[in-house]
Amino acid sequence: MLLSLNQVSKGFLDEIVLNDINLSIQEGDHIGLLGVNGVGKTTLLNIITGTLPYDSGVISAKKDLSIGYLKQNESLNSQNTLEEEIHLALQEVYTVREQLAEISAKIASTAPDSPAYLQLTNAYEELSNQYAALDGYHADVRIQTVLNGLGFGKFRLDGKISTLSGGEKIRFAMAKVLLQNPELLILDEPTNHLDFSMLTWLEEYLTAYKGAVVVVSHDRYFLNRVASDICELERGTLYRYKGGYSAFLVQKEERIRALEKEYKKQQADLEAMREYVRRNLAKSSSTNSVGSRVKALEKMELAAKPNPRQKKAHFTFEFDYEPHKTVLEVRDLGVFVGNSATGKQLYEHLSFSIEKGEKIALVGQNGVGKSSLLKAILKKLPYSGTVRIGGNVKISYFDQELANLNLNDTVLEAVHRRFPGKTELEIRSVLGKLLIEDESVFKRIKELSGANRAKVAFCIIMFERSNFLILDEPTNHLDYTAKESLDEALQQFSGTMLTVSHDRYFLSRVPTKIIEMFPDRLCIYKGGYNEYLAAKSATVQASEPVEKKAVSEQKQAYETNRKNKAEERKRRAKLAALQKEIESLYMQCSALKAECESPEVVDDYVRLTALTEEIEIVENTIEERETEWLTLSES
Repeated sequence: MLLSLNQVSKGFLDEIVLNDINLSIQEGDHIGLLGVNGVGKTTLLNIITGTLPYDSGVISAKKDLSIGYLKQNESLNSQNTLEEEIHLALQEVYTVREQLAEISAKIASTAPDSPAYLQLTNAYEELSNQYAALDGYHADVRIQTVLNGLGFGKFRLDGKISTLSGGEKIRFAMAKVLLQNPELLILDEPTNHLDFSMLTWLEEYLTAYKGAVVVVSHDRYFLNRVASDICELERGTLYRYKGGYSAFLVQKEERIRALEKEYKKQQADLEAMREYVRRNLAKSSSTNSVGSRVKALEKMELAAKPNPRQKKAHFTFEFDYEPHKTVLEVRDLGVFVGNSATGKQLYEHLSFSIEKGEKIALVGQNGVGKSSLLKAILKKLPYSGTVRIGGNVKISYFDQELANLNLNDTVLEAVHRRFPGKTELEIRSVLGKLLIEDESVFKRIKELSGANRAKVAFCIIMFERSNFLILDEPTNHLDYTAKESLDEALQQFSGTMLTVSHDRYFLSRVPTKIIEMFPDRLCIYKGGYNEYLAAKSATVQASEPVEKKAVSEQKQAYETNRKNKAEERKRRAKLAALQKEIESLYMQCSALKAECESPEVVDDYVRLTALTEEIEIVENTIEERETEWLTLSES
């Protein structure tokens, strides 16, 4: 066991956020932590990492447990270079590496037969074992692997952190935490600012991670790939389920139904027993049976009434009239953003069309211009080429920046401004379906969470009753429960849709076609995200990608270098031992020859013959050892 929480509680002022939380984290656990916004997920992580005190309960942890924690707002030293930040992440590895280099230099300049040489080789061996335990021999390979995986493969490591964009800083902070290789890795919303290739890499990296992982994420596809268990925080209580996100949905529903069924059955049994007592209390013949029923009622352990089910947002998208067959036709579209001096040509000569009822998702690398394409279609950006909207088409647009909302408006004002003919009751009715209720409707837009701002934008779209929805990252601000509801509503929507999304779970459920954007072309795939992946996979060449091959070769080179260093230490030690043995043999040979020249032996033929044979054996041994020494010294 790495860490356990037993009956841990935490409150702020009069509000209990965590109530008697029990959680055990074992080696190799991969836990996804879920909960609606504000339920206390970050509070729980801060308690686990020791950065926040708790009110009651017990936390036990393995001695010297190493924890790596990536916060949502993780900061870096903007004055450091990328390389300096990497050195901070692997400080112990680099310290031991420098010590090994220093000792290695001393060994090279020390006589092999000196006592200092043996001390140095022993110290080198001890440090080498420590370095291996830190995975130091693979550190450079890990650095290259992580930097490549998170999109920093071509970045200059001597560049300053201050030159990175906001998203790049978050990704680099994640790289630092991953490089630390802790026993317990905690990641709070790690999938933000990652494109599909980075997400796939991170999923593979975490799946193979030998330590324990706790990850907070609303990326349902990611949780399906990475998590072996899902823990959900609900009303201050933690529930644990086996499997990934999809398994969690099924098991949670089964748990709630079982609790509701058990409670309903017990209430029915109780009512039947009470009714029996009421009917038979006055009958003397039933006194014994009534008494036994009363005692049974008194002893019965009552099941707690299940919590009411969590409210879910309900999105509905309807329209008043059908569009013509071709909803949108785009020919030779080109988009240029920025001014003539510093601007950028995103793409040109892109063509496609959308037919009535199609639900199309645009995917592609960050910066390729997906959102700009939507804005060009809506004539919010200048463009070249032709954009033709079909007959009877009415468009609603969801802007991921939510820029069409006036921050100083109240929620009611924001909706009423667009639909002055709607009564407050009508507006509040739709807002209520999206869980914006009671006094919340009088809050200003700037006071709302990102999720509730998005819901106000969707409320306006629901009132617009359009037959063509253009949605830019529609699930970005929503928690997983609202995402589920939005998925279902868009699946049931019988109109036409064009969306940009990085939400792969959404992409696997809603679109009927995926268009992948490149600067010079579009690739069209029928079906959702899984079909898109299968089609892409079929075209991938069997040969190992150049980057992976390079990393593999680098890893092999470091491994070979490590083995060579170990062999070199053994060779030096063997040379020293041989030299001592040869010196001893020469002394032995000299002593034997001196004995042969003594007057006592000269006249003793038998003794002289034995000594001569012994001298010959020693001289042969000397020759063998010298040959061995020469062979080793030349290798």
